[in-house]
Amino acid sequence: MAICDTDLIRAWTQVLTLSKLKAGDAVTVLTSDHTHPQTLRCAITAATMMGACVSRLDLPPVNGEKALSRDTLAYLGTTPLTGNRAAIAALKASDLVLDLMTLLFSPEQHEILASGTKILLAVEPPEVLARLVPTMEDYHRVQAGVALLKGKREMHVTSAAGTDLRLPLGEYPITAEYGFVDQPGRWDHWPSGFAFTWPNEGGAHGRIVLAKGDVLLPMKNYVGEPITLTVEKGFVTAIEGDAEAELLREYIESFDDPEAYAISHVGWGLQKRAFWSTLGLYDREATLGMDARAVSGNFLFSLGPNNEAGGNRTTACHIDIPMRHCNVFVDGLQVVNDGKVVESLMKPARTDAAKEPAHA
Repeated sequence: MAICDTDLIRAWTQVLTLSKLKAGDAVTVLTSDHTHPQTLRCAITAATMMGACVSRLDLPPVNGEKALSRDTLAYLGTTPLTGNRAAIAALKASDLVLDLMTLLFSPEQHEILASGTKILLAVEPPEVLARLVPTMEDYHRVQAGVALLKGKREMHVTSAAGTDLRLPLGEYPITAEYGFVDQPGRWDHWPSGFAFTWPNEGGAHGRIVLAKGDVLLPMKNYVGEPITLTVEKGFVTAIEGDAEAELLREYIESFDDPEAYAISHVGWGLQKRAFWSTLGLYDREATLGMDARAVSGNFLFSLGPNNEAGGNRTTACHIDIPMRHCNVFVDGLQVVNDGKVVESLMKPARTDAAKEPAHA
């Protein structure tokens, strides 16, 4: 069901308030051919009503002839900012960039963030944005997840379907996605709600068994038959199963890049207002599938690049795989039990309350 502009403007106002937008701040709205027009006009209206100086930067799409899908995460090669120094300068001069285009996994994004500019990605359908508008409860819940990962040496994931995966930790930073950008140089994604990190290089090993109902992204489909992935020295070395396993192998092989098989980020969803079933209710080209990525209690792992964490892998292939009914342990402490977050661990001391934006 569609949403009215009034409700979406209200949602944008809440997100911008949480992002500490002030009157006089320079806001650049980054768009492309696939930007949703309602999201665009409501973002500009909300930011303007809050007193920001708003500009729009519209860039042509790239990589369409290389990607096997129209999904904006289906091919991560060059971006519309590659070599575009004028556009980069405009974004670096902004206090806040509202990314309605999808700029990810690029040196240009790192450069912009390093200048102190905040970047908020928002490309899901308007009604998904409104249903999953972030709150301070989301912030504290994700920070509790981050605290559970800090200083830990190993993540261990099991499932009744046969998953038994060990992920040594500590080499890469921990990332918190809670849906707004409250600090200079911060990137986030609305909607979201999860904590994750990357395993030590070459250390992940074990077996992943994708069961019926798990999700493959950017394919945006539910797994209909078991797929078994063998993981050795940080890479998937075998993909076994029937037709769906063959299709997954073919997709990865199309990139002709051994780094596409590397285990990338790993973590679990914490968003209580996300639903596993939502992916089946939208046209594939209408959504990135953020409900599945963020739904509370999933185990989310990915294949492909790690340059967002400071690593050297920049493969164009990026596959996110949210899984249900997993058990997740960090240094032996169970944080997810059969696909449900252990809620007793989600109550951090609110020592960061002083950082909360006004009117949150």
